Amino acid sequence: MKFVDEYRDAALVRRLADAIARATTRPWTIMEICGGQTHAIVKFGLDELLPSAITLVHGPGCPVCVTSADLIDHAVELALDHRAIVCSFGDMLRVPGNTVDLLTAKARGGDVRVVYSPLDAVTIAKECPSRQVVFFAVGFETTAPANAMSVLLAERARLRNFSILTSHVLVPPAMRAILGSPDNQVQGFLAAGHVCTIMGIHEYGPIAREFRAPIIITGFEPVDILEGILRCVTQLEEGRAEVENAYSRAVRAEGNVHARKVVEQVFEVTDRDWRGIGVIPASGFAVREAYSGFDANKRFRLSKASGQNASECISGSIMRGVRKPHDCPAFGTRCTPESPLGAPMVSSEGACAAYYRYRSRALRPSATPV
Repeated sequence: MKFVDEYRDAALVRRLADAIARATTRPWTIMEICGGQTHAIVKFGLDELLPSAITLVHGPGCPVCVTSADLIDHAVELALDHRAIVCSFGDMLRVPGNTVDLLTAKARGGDVRVVYSPLDAVTIAKECPSRQVVFFAVGFETTAPANAMSVLLAERARLRNFSILTSHVLVPPAMRAILGSPDNQVQGFLAAGHVCTIMGIHEYGPIAREFRAPIIITGFEPVDILEGILRCVTQLEEGRAEVENAYSRAVRAEGNVHARKVVEQVFEVTDRDWRGIGVIPASGFAVREAYSGFDANKRFRLSKASGQNASECISGSIMRGVRKPHDCPAFGTRCTPESPLGAPMVSSEGACAAYYRYRSRALRPSATPV
């Protein structure tokens, strides 16, 4: 398959791994931001091909994982207390809030529906004019255009029963927060190619210069990721800190201008509370006042944020690159995909889910060798 098979070429992967080994003369810690990249790294064993001096750590690029427990509680409240039809992507249903998750709300009689697009929720609103329909708008910049378009389509159709519960988060402020943390270990980044496809690459230059950290825009296949690591190591070894686009087949410097206009029309930048990390200033999207009629936070009287309950889940440390999933004492025992303590074990992009799926036999103390 074009643009897939050629980026999984085993011989090219080995050559890139050898080139990284030759270029490396000292220890470096590199963070891949996107959960999709994390899963590719673990699934294909790319980190095991690298020299021991290279440490890959996993960033907060899983939107499900960083959605605050309070927002989960609000979605549950909409379904149970306000009797709204809550539409969501499937991987949000089992993410724990402070009390219960959406799947439990559904079991208790809430009308929670899995959809494949926010536009599906608009269609449901048209078909159920007597019911309030709320789409749980979760995601990074990548999903923001479709969520913004759902608001515009609802306005055009004069739907008064459609709104979105917004939980959009932004990548560059999170990178800045990680690099500025007192316990930061990250020296370079692999940035998420699909985010840059929408937003472009101009926001990354100031971050690279301020923190002296190279930022390489990469894709999600083995060749993409190893090419990004090679470029990052080369810059680190040479003492450079620049932004490089290693995903030019999809990313243009300016991004997708039309998609950005739609996003800017409907959303404005706001502070956002990241699960396990805390509030990061100017790190999310909120619905603009002009479209406040489609903002579930303003349409419904929702309870105040209660603050996240204490948990033994170490997801915050994992998503800041300080620890890895196997450092958690609950990994694979008290915390599994069937009984998760935290979102990274639930989401299809979560780091803990990747380790459990592809490496749980090697990491769990109780595992029986094959």
